Amino acid sequence: MRKLPVTIATLVFTALCGQPLLAAACKQADAVYADRDGAYELRFTPINSAAAAASNKFTLKVLKTTLTLDGYVMPSEDPLRSIGMVMFHCPDGDATGADLEACTIWQGMVYGMSAKGEMANLQPEAGEAADKVVLPGIGPAIRGSSIWGEGKASVAPWDVLDFKGCGT
Repeated sequence: MRKLPVTIATLVFTALCGQPLLAAACKQADAVYADRDGAYELRFTPINSAAAAASNKFTLKVLKTTLTLDGYVMPSEDPLRSIGMVMFHCPDGDATGADLEACTIWQGMVYGMSAKGEMANLQPEAGEAADKVVLPGIGPAIRGSSIWGEGKASVAPWDVLDFKGCGT
């Protein structure tokens, strides 16, 4: 009987504080996020290059399908913003602007959100993982893209993805 109050206290503490503590202990390069419908997983991976123009690299997996999209976050200048791109089947190596435009599913601002709901530019890969990642307009962009349809993506993600864990 003595274990029951400790278990309840642990569950309450985890429910109230667990997610922010987990996100804070994770680097953005290793963070994994999910949409509220469980249809998408966004997984950051290290770039491991000081010369890279991108500040973050990720994949966006359409769960229950074989579709995996590639994504990058790059800093812009004046004003400093995090700009993201989600692409599907882009050519390797040198690609023209037309090639990139044809394979880009979504492009826009990328925000990290704290547990308090404060939004800021997404941290670079060595920074602390955000509690939530916001990709404004990603759902409508996916619905209007080549990856939408029968046997492909059939659920449009919400713009906000929640921290799910720290993976490698």
